[in-house]
Amino acid sequence: EFFFFQASNPGQFENDSDALWQRGHVPETIVCHGRVGINTDAPDEALVVCGNAKVMGRVMHPSDSRAKQNIREVDTNEQLRRITQMRLVEYDYKPEFASVMGIKNT
Repeated sequence: EFFFFQASNPGQFENDSDALWQRGHVPETIVCHGRVGINTDAPDEALVVCGNAKVMGRVMHPSDSRAKQNIREVDTNEQLRRITQMRLVEYDYKPEFASVMGIKNT
């Protein structure tokens, strides 16, 4: 992956206290120590994208079966019993959150 960022002084940001981006230890990487927001100036997670994201490769997630071993079938009746004990809820998004995230049907 290659990211390009241009500042007024190449390699520097406007204020040294804002210099959260660094070259990574692995070749061709860049690291941000903080949160990154795309189309938002108030990210509340490590990466927040307000808008569509286009992925041309795979999205890896710890739940991916390629990251697991000893996968085995379980007792369906026992799992159904567990599901009936789950707490199910319905909710509406808070208007201020829906507005920032572009959610129309809250």
